[in-house]
Amino acid sequence: MTTLIVVIEIAVIVFVIAGVWKTFVKAGQPGWSVIIPIYNLYALTQIARRPGWWVLLLFVPIVNIVIGIILAIDVAKAFGQGTGFGVGLALLGFIFYPILGFGAATYQGGATPAQA
Repeated sequence: MTTLIVVIEIAVIVFVIAGVWKTFVKAGQPGWSVIIPIYNLYALTQIARRPGWWVLLLFVPIVNIVIGIILAIDVAKAFGQGTGFGVGLALLGFIFYPILGFGAATYQGGATPAQA
């Protein structure tokens, strides 16, 4: 029984990684960056058209929650989705990133221009 649960968990994890991978590729970022810690956060800031130094803010307690939600909303808007979808990305990313990656949404660019 526990083996079955582990197999299901691994399948879900692979599916979510594949969904985020597809999302990154749609946005012109390398798909492999999804599995590289910290660099994947930088790639996410680039998709959201936010400055790369925002990655540092993701390591500050409490601030990281706010920045994470803002990034998720900006990613949703970059794909032509609404704020509600962005909140879904922030709170239920394991469901919403595969929807974004495997769905018909196309990358339209970020909500704001990138800042250096």
